[in-house]
Amino acid sequence: MNEMAKSPAWSTQPPIQQLQTIADLLETPALARIYAYILREGPVTVSNIVADLDFPQGTAYDYVQKLEAAEFVEKTQTQRPYNYNADPVSLTLTTDGETQTITSALIAAVARRTENDDIDMYIDRHGVDGLAVALNYAQEYVDGTVNHRIAARELDLSPLEAEIILQALEPIAREYAIE
Repeated sequence: MNEMAKSPAWSTQPPIQQLQTIADLLETPALARIYAYILREGPVTVSNIVADLDFPQGTAYDYVQKLEAAEFVEKTQTQRPYNYNADPVSLTLTTDGETQTITSALIAAVARRTENDDIDMYIDRHGVDGLAVALNYAQEYVDGTVNHRIAARELDLSPLEAEIILQALEPIAREYAIE
């Protein structure tokens, strides 16, 4: 049985629409980059996004409007140029007894797929679900409660592959340590 265990408190959107937007974020690294940037740097303008992320202006506007319509970002002022802010995402899904939480940290990790070959290769091999689990271990790695050998055993990876993905995810785990 599939069920949504917890939906974001910040959104008035129906749960399936929230899930669709989160799926879009996990499947579209450019959209995820914009969301993660607004969350990290907000409030920001579309001009900030264009300049800092090197996005075409039309694409930046389209993605910000999509995120705003889904209530993942909001305008913080009513006059142009609009400033946008984002709230953290936390969506817990349970499928056939397995539970996974999609967080802002996971979206940020997906966002780095286009600029980090190690994350890109890991997603190709293990999927976004595998990345979510590796990110959990990266947070424990940062906390000092696991090392790469323990993560390798638990993730069924070689110690080298575990070390590579933990190092790639370490900055994200540090940045989102409060989630």
